[in-house]
Amino acid sequence: MLDHLGFAVADFPRSRGFYAAALAPLGMAVHSEGNGWAMFGPAGRPLLWIGGPDVAGRPPGHIHYAFAAADRESVNAFHAAALTAGGHDNGGPGIRPQYHANYYAAFVIDPDGHNIEAVCHAPGAPEDQT
Repeated sequence: MLDHLGFAVADFPRSRGFYAAALAPLGMAVHSEGNGWAMFGPAGRPLLWIGGPDVAGRPPGHIHYAFAAADRESVNAFHAAALTAGGHDNGGPGIRPQYHANYYAAFVIDPDGHNIEAVCHAPGAPEDQT
């Protein structure tokens, strides 16, 4: 199951304004944002990520998609399997606190240059909270 979809945009401020307006009638708004990126979705559920090419590290045209993982062990296994299958590391398994306190994810660039992610939103064991 997909967790969220994201892609780089050529003009972040223009695209942010476009998506904020276009998605509002669907009950979606800016869920969280940072310097040059924003996530949109209904309350508590970011579904779409956009970012400027300087933040995304890729020019427009490449996509990012994230698969929902049942647990952190699955995120770790995804990362290892993807690297073994020929993917390139784009961020090993770990907490991404810039998104939220329990955002545990790993990122891999696929053979066509797309950024593939596995993410678990569930809290980990206390020893994982460091």
